[in-house]
Amino acid sequence: MLKRLCIALAILMVISGCSSNNKEPQEQQHDNSLDKVESTTTQELEEEITAPNGTLQKKDQGEEVTSLQKALREIGYTISDNGVYDEATTWAVTDLQLQFEETPVSGVYNEATQKILSIVLEDAEAKFQPGKALPKKAESTTTTYGTPIISNPYDQLALVNKEYALPGDYLPEDLVTPNVRFPFTEDLPKKQMRQIAAIKLEKLFKAADEAGMDLYAQSGFRSYDRQHAIFASNAAEHGEEAANNFSARPGESEHQTGLAMDVTSPEMNFQLNTEFGKTDEGIWVKENAAQFGFIIRFPEGKEEITQYQYEPWHIRYVGEKTAKEIMEQGITLEEYFEE
Repeated sequence: MLKRLCIALAILMVISGCSSNNKEPQEQQHDNSLDKVESTTTQELEEEITAPNGTLQKKDQGEEVTSLQKALREIGYTISDNGVYDEATTWAVTDLQLQFEETPVSGVYNEATQKILSIVLEDAEAKFQPGKALPKKAESTTTTYGTPIISNPYDQLALVNKEYALPGDYLPEDLVTPNVRFPFTEDLPKKQMRQIAAIKLEKLFKAADEAGMDLYAQSGFRSYDRQHAIFASNAAEHGEEAANNFSARPGESEHQTGLAMDVTSPEMNFQLNTEFGKTDEGIWVKENAAQFGFIIRFPEGKEEITQYQYEPWHIRYVGEKTAKEIMEQGITLEEYFEE
């Protein structure tokens, strides 16, 4: 009897051990599931949408642009996260910049823009509304000459020419007078430029001085009404078709952007003509303008593309990155956007 009892107990212990062994993998599997959940949660946290670092602008491509687009979508902009800094992305960045007074408006994503984007991402109560400052237009509009009017005149890389015009009521809000030499003392609007361009013009002039150049600024900002008066006068004297080769029709002048400046020198008697390109100052400007973000907007040999005569005196601010690409390749702003 005792022997049978011992055998029974032994059998029960074996069964109990098998049950325990069968249960252990299940518990281990349950633990693995918890690890997987924790891993997934960690991954989701790592993919949290944030404002990317660095400077980004129109035509840039890559993961950083995608990150920016996802952040802009997160705060309400209906744009694609295709990884290409396109017109829609430029519009969203510009609209965001316009809603915060302390941020320069350019359509270029930079450190200042990163700060305000981070604020909006983190603060759901931030006083911000997508599209409020720069609403998208349902229909395209044109000037009285039939030229399409661009929807984002604040864009630092806005293409303004005979095919794309600025709105008649566009007046840059950040116009300032750069601290450079002018051949006149009157406080005229044509002394002004947008602040970002004015700062860079001052640096360009300082470098020119150090190189022994005698450079003067002649004409910067030009309002729509002023363009109208100038073109009407030139058309009356030379005929409209001839005038359009050297004088912009209202809305088609880069001077209205506040990003352009005509420069000259005493050797030219402060006049603006093609001979400036042969002077020491003209040669120096062509060789060095890009370092400060400027390009010769209407270069020699590109008249069919720009539809304007060669103007070695007309410089346009586009930012250092774009300026260096354009000047090194010997292309125009039109060709830059066709690439």
